[in-house]
Amino acid sequence: MKNTLFAALICALFLTNCTKEASVNPFLVSKTHIGLLTDSTQVKDIESIFSNDSVVRYIAGDKFIGSVNTIEVYEKGGKKLLDLSPRKVLDSSSVIMSIRIHDARYKTEKNISTLSTFKDIKAAYKISKVDNLINTIVVSVNEINAAFSIDKKELPASMRFDMDLNIDPIQIPENAKIKFFMIHW
Repeated sequence: MKNTLFAALICALFLTNCTKEASVNPFLVSKTHIGLLTDSTQVKDIESIFSNDSVVRYIAGDKFIGSVNTIEVYEKGGKKLLDLSPRKVLDSSSVIMSIRIHDARYKTEKNISTLSTFKDIKAAYKISKVDNLINTIVVSVNEINAAFSIDKKELPASMRFDMDLNIDPIQIPENAKIKFFMIHW
């Protein structure tokens, strides 16, 4: 009787774990995961996580150069989904440091995607910082470790060319579109 009860308990735990894993939304973005990718996913696990997609690894020369080797993930049809940057170059046990999201199906828990506008970001999250770069501005949201890139073409002409200008979130047009966004771990 004890063995039967023990076997039933083990089966129940196994089935519970399987249903939890199967119910993970492959396009949900949060502070610690993007779909099946987590902040502890190693480079060697990427092929199995994206087994139905194409994973492209670009090796930029010698390991002593120290350049980051971006791993690109495409759907089988050719649409780019993600760019993954490992913490250590040419190390299969390295974890992912940052993820650049290109596909609009990837959404945060508050429904922000690459189709969102600055107004959507501002309504959903507290803006931590705005960085003024050459061709883009980067809107940082520490709550989810995200950085949203907005093309400077979305800004008024008077703000596009002055890189020394401190841009306040209230100066950004609400209809400014997101070019892409990144999650940093």
